[in-house]
Amino acid sequence: MSSPVTLTNKVLVVTGAGGGIGRDIALLAGRYGAKVLVNDIGASLGGEGLSAGPAQQVVEEIKAAGGDAVANTDSVSDAASAGRIVQTALDHFGRIDAVVNNAGILRDRFFHKMSEEEWDAVIKVHLYGSYHVSRAAATHFREQGSGAFVHMTSTSGLIGMVGQANYSAAKLGVAALSKSIALDMANFGVRSNCIAPFAWSRMIASIPADTPAQQARIERLKQMTPAKIAPLVIYLASDAAKDVNAQIFAVRNNEVFVMSQPRPVRSVHRSEGWTPESLHEHGMASLRGAFTPLDKTTDVFSWDPI
Repeated sequence: MSSPVTLTNKVLVVTGAGGGIGRDIALLAGRYGAKVLVNDIGASLGGEGLSAGPAQQVVEEIKAAGGDAVANTDSVSDAASAGRIVQTALDHFGRIDAVVNNAGILRDRFFHKMSEEEWDAVIKVHLYGSYHVSRAAATHFREQGSGAFVHMTSTSGLIGMVGQANYSAAKLGVAALSKSIALDMANFGVRSNCIAPFAWSRMIASIPADTPAQQARIERLKQMTPAKIAPLVIYLASDAAKDVNAQIFAVRNNEVFVMSQPRPVRSVHRSEGWTPESLHEHGMASLRGAFTPLDKTTDVFSWDPI
């Protein structure tokens, strides 16, 4: 019996696919029949240094397994180079069916110590990068009347995390970008969804482990391999997910979550309007029970990975 999920004859662009989550997505896409553009600039976690090696190695692995793939080393952070990523897929395979915006870097720093360069570098790769590659693909998706975007967001943005203002802002922006794409392009048969991945990769390997609690957290994170993320990406890129749009998922080892999106939870009303004093005396007192706690991701996902 054939699987209802297939990527045969589809062309996937996977950014940041030279290692970690992106590599596993590219490899599984190849096994499901996709032609894969493997994009990676071959840089360090902080974005320094360039090498064609990581992307080409993944391409060779896909080909060795009987698939078809091509490497690309353009940066997602610039409109022109992001356009070349999509154009490379078109030149080699003649079409493009899905974009997986996975490329990322980290420049963690407490907000009161964060430099403008650290802010810009992360925003440009994650948020601008997702925009640039998506925008380059959007015209082709519209013309062919189909297409799927899968963007990597993070619970650092959806919930919160210490020392990641740049990354958190970018990743929450990615979630809003995905929703906007879904709204604007639904009439053209184009879908856009997000995944917040929990996976041990070099991105989270940079998390400090100076205390016993931090070390214990690292050991828990190591259980969550990048390969756990790939199946949901393959599903969302396939026609089997044609009715799944504008959602935010999270994957944590063997758990898959659909995440809430902001909606009103409580309201107060005064026919005469509000003053600062009445807001203090009545408004906030009425709303306080619905306040969101100052939680971090680790507070919300407090149990060990399953």
